[in-house]
Amino acid sequence: MEGEKLIEDRGFLAAPLTFVVVVVFQLLSKWLDQLKKKGSKNTRESELRTEIKQLLREASALSQPATFAQAAKLRRSAATKEKELAQYLEQHHKEIKLSYDMYGKGLLASKVVIYLILVLCFWRTPIAIIAKQLVQPFGTLLSWGTGGHMTGHVMVGIIPWLILSNRVSKYVCRFVEF
Repeated sequence: MEGEKLIEDRGFLAAPLTFVVVVVFQLLSKWLDQLKKKGSKNTRESELRTEIKQLLREASALSQPATFAQAAKLRRSAATKEKELAQYLEQHHKEIKLSYDMYGKGLLASKVVIYLILVLCFWRTPIAIIAKQLVQPFGTLLSWGTGGHMTGHVMVGIIPWLILSNRVSKYVCRFVEF
């Protein structure tokens, strides 16, 4: 009954709240990755694309031998616009990558800090108590870091719980679409 008293003292919602925190971090990470892959449509990019299409359309309309010089001039203008668009896209992608990398590093740092706080708060304290028959071969592994034993039950420590929650949340996040 000592383990149950410890769980009541620390709060019986420690395990679910820890799991929710881990799931939130996984969802934020997945959302950030998807934003990074999608990128963003910019008005300047769309303006350049429409200008290029318009110039090429006008150049193809001028297919007569008398208007060849004007059509060539429009094609050259479209080519310079395409180069300008390529340079703009390259610069824009670099800026986006840097900003998403910064957000990713911030998310990772906050995840590490929160996990360390959780480990420090719940070290040597059981997060949950599970019947020994349910986790028969893994009982000692799950009770790592709890510091106590109960007859017929396994006390789950914070580090195994974080590892298990992390794996389960990665599996759950596979099915979530943004």
